[in-house]
Amino acid sequence: MSAVTATTGAAPAPEGASLTSWIAVSAAMIGAFMAILNIQLTNASLLDIEGGIGTGVDNGAWISTSYLIGEIIVIPLTDYLSRVFSFRRYMLANAILFPAFSIACAFTHDLGSMIAMRGLQGFAGGVLIPMAFTMILTKLPKPQQPIGLAMFALVVTFAPAIGPTIGGYMTENYGWRSIFYINVIPSAVMIVALAATLETSPMRLELLKEGDWAGIVCMAIGLAAFQTVLEEGNKSDWFASPLILRLGVVAALFLIAFVWIELTAAKPLVNLRLLKERNFMIGVAANSLLGFALFGSVYLLPQYLGQVQRYNAEQIGSVLAWTGLPQLILIPFVPMLMKRFDVRLIGFVGLALFALSCFMNVQLSADNSGDQFFIPNVVRAIGQALVITPISAITTSGIAPKDAGSASGLSNMMRNLGGAVGTATLATVITKREQYHSNIIGQSVNLGRDEVRQRIDQMTGYFMSHGVTDPALATHKAIAQIGQIVRRQSLILGFGDAFAVVGILLAAAAIAVVLAKSSRPGATVGGGH
Repeated sequence: MSAVTATTGAAPAPEGASLTSWIAVSAAMIGAFMAILNIQLTNASLLDIEGGIGTGVDNGAWISTSYLIGEIIVIPLTDYLSRVFSFRRYMLANAILFPAFSIACAFTHDLGSMIAMRGLQGFAGGVLIPMAFTMILTKLPKPQQPIGLAMFALVVTFAPAIGPTIGGYMTENYGWRSIFYINVIPSAVMIVALAATLETSPMRLELLKEGDWAGIVCMAIGLAAFQTVLEEGNKSDWFASPLILRLGVVAALFLIAFVWIELTAAKPLVNLRLLKERNFMIGVAANSLLGFALFGSVYLLPQYLGQVQRYNAEQIGSVLAWTGLPQLILIPFVPMLMKRFDVRLIGFVGLALFALSCFMNVQLSADNSGDQFFIPNVVRAIGQALVITPISAITTSGIAPKDAGSASGLSNMMRNLGGAVGTATLATVITKREQYHSNIIGQSVNLGRDEVRQRIDQMTGYFMSHGVTDPALATHKAIAQIGQIVRRQSLILGFGDAFAVVGILLAAAAIAVVLAKSSRPGATVGGGH
C-alpha cells in the first residue's frame, strides 16, 4: 500500500530494529488491518443493515462504497498531510477518529447519516494503511524490511478475506450494530502503543501554502463522481440515465484536469512521471488488476451464496473463512522464498493460482454450495499469499527513496480503484449475462415441447394436491415456478461468467509480472507499496 515519505523521527537502525520500533510497526499493522477489514466487514450483513436503517436493497451498497470513496480520496493526500501536521500527530489523530466514526455508524438510523459516517470512517482509516507501510520503510533496516512486508501482505490479503466472516458471525449472534464496535479494543491498543513509541516532530504549517490544491480538488471531485457512476450505473442502465451521463462527464473532465495538473505542477500531489519507469508501470497495472480480483472475488462469492443458495450472513462468512486462514500460515514464509527465487516467478505463481481458483468456479450449478467452494478457496488463499509482497518489490524496485510517497500513493490508489471498478463491472456482468442466458434457456422452455407441458401438468397437480382448488390458478403457479427455475439457472450461469472474467484478468496480470525487469533473489524493497 501507499508509503508516506514523511519522517517518523528516527532513522533505521544499522543492524536490527529495536523493540520500540517493532512495537510501533506492529501497532501500525493493527490499524491497517482494521482499516482494510472494514471495507468488507459489512458485505455479509448488508441485508440486516438495510432493514435496520430502513433503506432498500438498491441503496444498501452505498454503506460499503462510501467507506471506499473516503479511502481512495485520502490515500494520495496522506504523504502531504503527514508532513504538514507531523507524522505522530496525524497518525494518532486518525487512529482516534477511526473508531469514533465507527461507533457513530452504530448509532445511525437512516441511510444518509450512515453514508456520511462510513465516508468519514473511510477517510480516517485510509490514512492508517499507507502510514503503516511508511513505518516499515523508516523503522526497519533493509534486511528486516521483507519481514515487515510479509506482515503487511498478511494485512492486505487476510483482512478482506476474513471481513465477511467476522461481520456475518457478529450480525447473526449480536445484531448488525455490533460489527461497528469491534474496532474499539484493537484501536485502543494501537493508540496506546503508538503514543508510547512514535517520536514527536514539529508541524510544518507553511507547507499548506505549497499544496497542490487544484490537483487535490480535481482528484476528489473526479474520483467521487467516478465512484458514484460505478455504484449507480448498473441499476440505472448506465449512460441511458441522464444523472449517470452527467456524473460521467464530470468525472472525465475533472480526472483529465487532475492528470494535466500533476504532469505540469512544480510540486504535484502525485508524480505521474514515475510511470515512465518500466517496473513501476507494470507493477501499477498488476496492482490494479489484483485490486479488481481481490475486491471482485470477495463480492462475487457472498452474492452467489446469498442470492442462489439463500445462505445467511454467518453461513457466508464460514465459507469465506477458508480464503483467509491458510494465508496466516503461508505468508510468513514468503520472505524466505524471495531470498531464493526471482520475485517475478513468485508473483507469477501466485497470480496463476488465484486465476485457477476463479476458473474452478466457472462451471457452477445449483449443487454448488459451501462445501464445493472449499478447494477453490484454499487454492485462492495460497495464490493470494504469494502475490502482494512480490508485486510490491517489483513496483518499487526502480523508485528512488525520495519518490516513495508518490509512487506508493499512486500504486495503492490504483489498486483500490481497480477494486471499485471490479465490483461495479462484475455486478453488470452478472446482470447482462443472466439476461443472455435467460433468453437462451427461454427459447428451449416453451409450450411447444412435450417435456415442458408434462412438467407443467406435474406441477399443476402438485399445487392442486396442496390446497389450490382452482385449476387455472394452479397452472399459473406452475408456469411461474418454471420461470423462477429458469431465472435461478440463468443467474448461476451469470455468476460463472463473472468468475471467468476475474480469472482472465488475473492471467493478464501474471503475464505482466513476467515482463518486468529481473530482480535478483533477496533484493530488498526500496520504496512504498
